[in-house]
Amino acid sequence: MSLFSALKARVGKAVLERTMRDGLDLRKMRFLPEPIKLPFQRVGVDPVTELGALRDREPVSKLVTLFGRDVWLVSGYDEVREALADGESYSNDLGQFVSQEGRSAEEQIGGLGMTDPPLHTELRRYLTPEFTMRRLARLEPAIERIVHDRLDAMAAAGPEVDLVSEFAFPVPFQVICELLGLPVEDRERFYAMGVARFDLTGGGAGAFGAAAQTREFLIRSVAEQRENPGDGLIGALLTEHGDTLDDVTLGGIADGVFLGGYETSASMLALGAYVLAENPEAVRMLREDAAAADRVVEELLRHLTVVQVAFLRFARRDLEIAGVPIKAGSAVGFSLLAANRDPRLTPDGDTFDPTREPTRHMAFGHGLHRCVGAELARMELRVALRALAERFPDLTVTAAPEELEFRALSAVYGVEALPVALYGVHDAAQERELQPQG
Repeated sequence: MSLFSALKARVGKAVLERTMRDGLDLRKMRFLPEPIKLPFQRVGVDPVTELGALRDREPVSKLVTLFGRDVWLVSGYDEVREALADGESYSNDLGQFVSQEGRSAEEQIGGLGMTDPPLHTELRRYLTPEFTMRRLARLEPAIERIVHDRLDAMAAAGPEVDLVSEFAFPVPFQVICELLGLPVEDRERFYAMGVARFDLTGGGAGAFGAAAQTREFLIRSVAEQRENPGDGLIGALLTEHGDTLDDVTLGGIADGVFLGGYETSASMLALGAYVLAENPEAVRMLREDAAAADRVVEELLRHLTVVQVAFLRFARRDLEIAGVPIKAGSAVGFSLLAANRDPRLTPDGDTFDPTREPTRHMAFGHGLHRCVGAELARMELRVALRALAERFPDLTVTAAPEELEFRALSAVYGVEALPVALYGVHDAAQERELQPQG
């Protein structure tokens, strides 16, 4: 490293350390300032018009100055992709901006998305072999079994059900439990911890509290399996790296897998079904052609982009994004949703088009922190949405858009409930008439 580079690194580190001394603690935020809410706001599945207008006018824009720190939003496709590919100019270490004093190991901030190299490199090294296509192929039969079991349960509960509670949440929850190797008797307690993890309506405080609960649960699960490793991811890591990984570190790795693979897939399944219910051509493609199903899934990932903003980053030094100067220590958010709707990525990006050629979308992020479980998510969506389309091709949403409760302010966008008629509205009424009375 040159003397100049070393000096820049020291200056960047000093800026970050000074911020901590100045008392910025994201845990203490009980609300988000209005400008910061913009990239999390939607109308139905679409971003608010203000976000697209800001992207087209000013793809790198300062939202607010908070605690003496500039907060920027990058929303243009080219600008987001270029910046996320730069793994050296930014820090993802959120822990340095959250007071850790007096906090237990379960409450410490960490995980792949919130760490920097070399720790990030080390943690990812443990996970990457478990998410190769060859390893994931072992999980596909379990995914198919889970999906078809839930479809059977929906049929038994129908002809009208809530797709969220009956399908969208149980499927990825059971898949992630299978992947991690959590005992069946522990799963019900674990189930309630997901949604609160991403809820930003109370600022940062509620989300951090929910994170501590899930980490505590998984650290305890690691400790319980240490003597007798299970046949899932936790057991595999204990068997291969148990001598070098303590319970807290391994629990943090498992928590990162849960964080990236549960709520996101649940939201994709719910919102994906919502979009498909209005697009019979996409349903036909899913049912009739496995190759076309891949195209439908990719377009849903781009169009919905349920992970709305990439993990927050902090500028290590003075830098520029597309010619816009960013001061060292500034917080930078990246709107994956706005980028994936950018006309520079694909024409008419605000329209869902199942026949669209697959794009280089960033639903899984990009660069150093791209989602390690992307292929698992794709597999899960292909299996689940194809099976849903085959079993219930006439599935119809029975609530008007204004009656649905979409998440008002969440890092992972979703809908709280999705009432559907499994056989179409008219067929569902006929189905009820045929049901035995009394």
